[in-house]
Amino acid sequence: MTISIIIPTFNEAENITELVTFIRHLGYEEILEILVVDGGSKDDTVMLAREAGAVVMTSDQRSRAAQMNLGANRAKGDILYFVHADVRLLSSFVTDIRESLDEGFQSGCYRYIFDSNKFLLKVNAYFTRFDSIMCRGGDQTLFVRKSIFNLLGGYDESYTIMEDYNFILRLRKKCRFKIIQKDIIVSARKYEMNSWFRVQIANLSVFIMFFFRRSPGEMKQIYKILLTYR
Repeated sequence: MTISIIIPTFNEAENITELVTFIRHLGYEEILEILVVDGGSKDDTVMLAREAGAVVMTSDQRSRAAQMNLGANRAKGDILYFVHADVRLLSSFVTDIRESLDEGFQSGCYRYIFDSNKFLLKVNAYFTRFDSIMCRGGDQTLFVRKSIFNLLGGYDESYTIMEDYNFILRLRKKCRFKIIQKDIIVSARKYEMNSWFRVQIANLSVFIMFFFRRSPGEMKQIYKILLTYR
């Protein structure tokens, strides 16, 4: 088993060095490469990622779907592991992925906790242990065999929002999906920039639009109206 780690970025200078350095210092021989795919950062993300030891690619589109597809096309590993730059991984992730594959799962993610002690965020995080599409998302990281990823045609690049949900729904029709019952740490910065209530309303709105097959453009427009976020 070899793993290609793919990290889509945009203005992640605050986080990228810590993440890439953490992964490299783990020393797992299964980690073949760390691919940072940047969407046109205006800060020092690209320089810092290179200095930390990642292979850096630049996407013509600032879109996670397009960036992750670009990284996947370049990747040489048997397993693709998609990770957001502001996530703190567990040092056991290679072992966790290997054990999941040995159990017959070809894809999966983690549950999570926030880097915040606020009660309502603890409530949100609690539900990520359950097997429901409403409880999934890119922050939980995602591993998948490259052969399965290619069979599905990768991420649908028309989705400039909700790309992870679209992909996971298609993915689960093709293979077994495991929620690893360990917590990674995700950033609460979206909630800090807005309020818990505003984020919940924004998320619920785009979920409803997604399941009623509204266009990605409409969903993204509503999301931007409801939230102040990057």
